[in-house]
Amino acid sequence: MQILDLLLQSYTSISLVGFLAVLVIYFISNFIFSSGQHAEEPPGPRPLPIIGNLLQIDLKRPYKTFEEFSRTYGPVFTVFLGGQKVVVLAGYKTVKNALINRDEEFGERSIPHIFHELSKGHGVLWTNGDTWREMRRFALTNMRDFGMGKKACEDKITEECQYLLEVLKKFKGNAFDTTKPVNYAVSNIICSMVYGSRFEYDDPKFTTMVDQTNRTIQLIGSSTLQAYNMVPWLFKWVGSRRVVHEYSDAIKKQNRSIFRHLKETLNPQMSRGFVDAFFVKRQTLEDSGITNSSFNDENLLITVLNLFAAGTETTSATLRFCLLLMAKYPKIQDQVRDELRRVIGDRPIQVTDRKNLPFIDAVIHETQRVASILPTALPHKTSKDIHFQGYFIKKGTTVFPLLTSVLHDPNEWEKPDTFYPKHFLDKDGKFVKRDAFIPFSAGRRICLGESLARMEVFMFFTTLLQHFRFTPPPGVSEEELCLTPCGGITLSPLPHKLCAVSCSE
Repeated sequence: MQILDLLLQSYTSISLVGFLAVLVIYFISNFIFSSGQHAEEPPGPRPLPIIGNLLQIDLKRPYKTFEEFSRTYGPVFTVFLGGQKVVVLAGYKTVKNALINRDEEFGERSIPHIFHELSKGHGVLWTNGDTWREMRRFALTNMRDFGMGKKACEDKITEECQYLLEVLKKFKGNAFDTTKPVNYAVSNIICSMVYGSRFEYDDPKFTTMVDQTNRTIQLIGSSTLQAYNMVPWLFKWVGSRRVVHEYSDAIKKQNRSIFRHLKETLNPQMSRGFVDAFFVKRQTLEDSGITNSSFNDENLLITVLNLFAAGTETTSATLRFCLLLMAKYPKIQDQVRDELRRVIGDRPIQVTDRKNLPFIDAVIHETQRVASILPTALPHKTSKDIHFQGYFIKKGTTVFPLLTSVLHDPNEWEKPDTFYPKHFLDKDGKFVKRDAFIPFSAGRRICLGESLARMEVFMFFTTLLQHFRFTPPPGVSEEELCLTPCGGITLSPLPHKLCAVSCSE
């Protein structure tokens, strides 16, 4: 009996200690969340101790939760991702005000834990300060030098279109998954600009690198890694984090091998691509006695990986959505193909044709709007204490511009949730630009490859529709084709198959 009493006393003591520990954590967390709170800070849902608003957010599609919060708390609100305070901006007017009108104050980059581990302060996407400015300036200059937005790039895309056409012809009208052929074609454009050459679609080193890059992007957007970014010490051991590091190490190893070959065959008088230009720039600086610049091996490696990832996933996802929408809405596909027949005929597509193809231009823009490939811009950070739209936001606060709320803003779009190409056409059928169309973000952090992406999507899409009609696979109706995207940092179509029926058949 005495033993039982002792056990009960021990159990009661442990329970009491546990209860007191929870209370202490609760009050400490409340203090952390509320200490330094300014009376004018943006409102938001009340956070829980330690995990913040983690349980209230759909980690597979956090942008959907943010849209719901904006309807309750307004266009500027606060959420806690673990212990990290984040201000979310929703709607065209608010996002424009921050990214365009006050781009210096909202122009810093907030770096999630997983990207800090992968980039370690290098590259052009997940950096700030002098390194970011120098790398972005160099990348922009040299990507333009190697054809971005110019005839040289157009020729590369035209050539790649032919390779893609040949791949699709081999399916002979049978159903196929569009993912890999489109990914390889789009990746080859960035490869030709970065490395100076393209790869064959059956080159295992190339296909592995593309597949691992796309899989990495999907995993980084997964719910487990979202949770890791919010509470890293609690979710440090999730399997997806280990896989991402394995893929990253493999991709880095492959690129170092490519760099070694390019360095061994380098001709400073005839740069083949971005990597060559980087080597030449570094040698020039070293010859001038400058050895501590940003032009080092790690910055080259991470910048190339940034360009490769950003230059493949968003463009290929957009193109795949274009084809899926054509199969789902055959009447719109008929209008696209009719415009191509009237204006282009059988000759190769040229970038200058865009101005004479207003309906096709509208269809592409409407696809980008509806798909919202980048639903939330890569996280920003305030560079100083600011007052914004009646609220106080502290220096160093992470900011999420909710781009999908701009692209679906009911105050800006007649039918925000419907695929409606007339959003970009006037009453005479001429193409019109829309201020609320910002799929590439805006301000100083706008996507540096915007002009390249626009050129690629236009030329690939029109060339494919010139030669093929896209339909659902046998036994699947247009209504059954699903437009729900795969969740992640970027949104892409769910796995699906289409038939590409040759126009010559």
